[in-house]
Amino acid sequence: MRRIRSATAKATATASAAALVLLATAACSPVADVEPAPSPSAAAPTPTARPTTPAETGPVETTGDPRVVATDLELPWSLVALASGSFLVSERDTALVKEVRADGTVREVGRVADVQPGGEGGLLGLAVQSDDESWLYAFTTTGSDNRIVRMPLTGAAGSYALGAAETVFDGLPKAGNHNGGRIKFGPDGMLYATAGDAGSPDRSQDPDSLGGKILRMTPDGSIPSDNPFPGSAVYSLGHRNPQGIAWDADGQLWAAEFGQNTWDEFNRIVPGGNYGWPVIEGIGEDADYIDPVSQWSTSEASPSGLLHTRDTFFLAALRGERLWSIYTDPASSEPGSAETVASFTGDFGRLRDVVEGPGDTLWILTNNTGRSPREGDDKILEVQLAPRGEG
Repeated sequence: MRRIRSATAKATATASAAALVLLATAACSPVADVEPAPSPSAAAPTPTARPTTPAETGPVETTGDPRVVATDLELPWSLVALASGSFLVSERDTALVKEVRADGTVREVGRVADVQPGGEGGLLGLAVQSDDESWLYAFTTTGSDNRIVRMPLTGAAGSYALGAAETVFDGLPKAGNHNGGRIKFGPDGMLYATAGDAGSPDRSQDPDSLGGKILRMTPDGSIPSDNPFPGSAVYSLGHRNPQGIAWDADGQLWAAEFGQNTWDEFNRIVPGGNYGWPVIEGIGEDADYIDPVSQWSTSEASPSGLLHTRDTFFLAALRGERLWSIYTDPASSEPGSAETVASFTGDFGRLRDVVEGPGDTLWILTNNTGRSPREGDDKILEVQLAPRGEG
């Protein structure tokens, strides 16, 4: 298994951040390392397999009151759906992966080795490939770094188990906060990861650092030959603490990230793009950086998990304690061109992740334990979807 450390990026990305963006625009034939998967298309699979096949038309909105699927989870961080109808959930501080069935049954699948929780670090994002669920990938904090590991996922619904972990990608900066932590497979078959600035804002504009970036790699951690910066896993830079990534039906990547004191962001991600942190927070109207399509005050959002389904984005908000529905304009990526609608404000506390549930539903993960838990926290909630205007 090939392991890629931060030194890999350092050896190949020595230009300034501004020069890197120019390089990404101009580079047509980067040095080959690994052959890329086919380009994204509208027919490409979504990042996680669905338990059922719901209607694909949209846009949609939530309707009715959520029902509680499962309770008493300990600081859950990430949900991932399996084709069997089961879901896997990570617990940040226990380092446990648990299986949740549609009927609410919860059981332990296994504990991820070498996780050292602290502050916002621990066992964070989970991911499986939509066409190969034999491996479970996890974003973890260890004693020395943040890293991505994968473990054989064996068994079937009601009996899943984990094999020994092997490192896919290591050397990501860690800290008590701003660890990023989301991982997902894109429609191109590549593995994407969000890496925070780990409390040092200058990392975000430093091409020699993997902090404050969105990363792209093959399933085994190698560098795709068509990445914007040859030999580097860096896909975009200038991020503070991105935790939400999702692709629309056209294969376009979008991301949500925490601001500092003023603005949280929803960004349309382009290869090699620079999103401004720490020079710019929110919409800055500076030609050197890419402005967000939408922004919220930090009290309204603190965005975490992001989902796209039926022409609609759903965003789980922590401090904002609400679920945001986001409707983008396919003809525009200008600031303010997306419409945002809040649901369940304050009803369930902090929301950490959102994924597609069985049929026409969403599963929403709360994240209150360790702060201000409510009765039964933490929970998984299920809410129905309906065509927009009918909910």
